Amino acid sequence: MKRIESPQNSLVKYWKKLVTTRKERERSGEFIVEGFHLVEEAIKNNGEVLTVIVREGVDIPHTWNMDDIFVVEVTQAIAKELSETEHPQGIFAQCKQREVTEEEQAGWTKLLLIDAVQDPGNVGTMIRTADAAGIDAVILGKGSADAFNPKTVRSAQGSHFHIPVVKGELGDWIDKLQDRLIPVIGTALDNAVVYSEVKKGDKFALIMGNEGNGIHPDLLAKTDANVIIPILGQAESLNVAVASGILLYNFAVSAK
Repeated sequence: MKRIESPQNSLVKYWKKLVTTRKERERSGEFIVEGFHLVEEAIKNNGEVLTVIVREGVDIPHTWNMDDIFVVEVTQAIAKELSETEHPQGIFAQCKQREVTEEEQAGWTKLLLIDAVQDPGNVGTMIRTADAAGIDAVILGKGSADAFNPKTVRSAQGSHFHIPVVKGELGDWIDKLQDRLIPVIGTALDNAVVYSEVKKGDKFALIMGNEGNGIHPDLLAKTDANVIIPILGQAESLNVAVASGILLYNFAVSAK
């Protein structure tokens, strides 16, 4: 086990960049997870863990398979530099972002497309919900929060290691999916039907839009159907992650 004591160490500076900057995460294809649960999920579910970083005095559970995983012990001060949580547990993992082949993409038949959802907590919750609903993949469109932002990763609670999350041009994805006879369902306030009235099948792609503006009109113009969730009480609207859960389960359960 290697030990690092200086916050000025080049590795520590690199880990800090992975935590704080999207540019570094995109350049390197790596990200940091924090806490026992997320580190364990990465190890258990074939997440490519490059390094486990542990604060002095914190023990790695003996049940974890640590074969071929590099472990670095750091001081309390360094752990505090890396932490983004209110009550740090003192354990982190440096992971590779999952790479997806075209062959894998060709097998996806149930997808969640996210258009410019900006809050990382919402995006993380949507990834987690898609995972729970048995969705094959999540596609993040332009303007959406970074999938590997620490808050997104915490909100997803390990689902990054269960379900592919990729960036893409949603207009191109809609065209590709429709070429494969996968219906694309949008969400809108106008010219939409109640979601329960849409014919369900074993393939679908659902688009969810920006918290304030909804789905871009150019994308709505391409969809096969647009749906709405009726508001039965006095709330003005539903949170986008909550709405995603209602719609994903509506269509996914029917696709089983």
